[in-house]
Amino acid sequence: MNKFKIVPISAAYANKIKQTLKDDFGHEVIEQVATGFGPCRISLKPFIVGKDIRLLFSHSPFTIDNVFNQPGPIFIHQKDVEPYGNIYQFPPEIKADKNNFPLSLIGYSKDQQMMYTQLVGNADVDHLIGEIFDQHPEIDYLHARNAEACCYICKIERV
Repeated sequence: MNKFKIVPISAAYANKIKQTLKDDFGHEVIEQVATGFGPCRISLKPFIVGKDIRLLFSHSPFTIDNVFNQPGPIFIHQKDVEPYGNIYQFPPEIKADKNNFPLSLIGYSKDQQMMYTQLVGNADVDHLIGEIFDQHPEIDYLHARNAEACCYICKIERV
């Protein structure tokens, strides 16, 4: 039984950013050759350093304006990519690379109040997500973030 689903940034949202070359904060989108692994917030796949062209912009994954909004920089591929499709499993390329993708999970209530934080470390992130949802009914959804850079990777919803 699936306990969660992964929610990447939508292709429609990414297309709006690509068409306007402005983020939701009015900042200009920056185009650059990948100097880091990312990942792309649509495909949830790592970038190929020195090869892939990525777009950098500010993003807040929240719908309610409050103190937990945490806007920050994220990357997407310049080219069109398929949105992450294996939504009932954490992206395996991110999961397998703990050096380049140290993870933290942050739990939020339905009204977007931060309720919980957990460093993933060497734990199996899929198992940990299930445990968090089982043990904390007050958590409506999680955000996966890079534990070092604190940047948003994806949303994880209960099913």
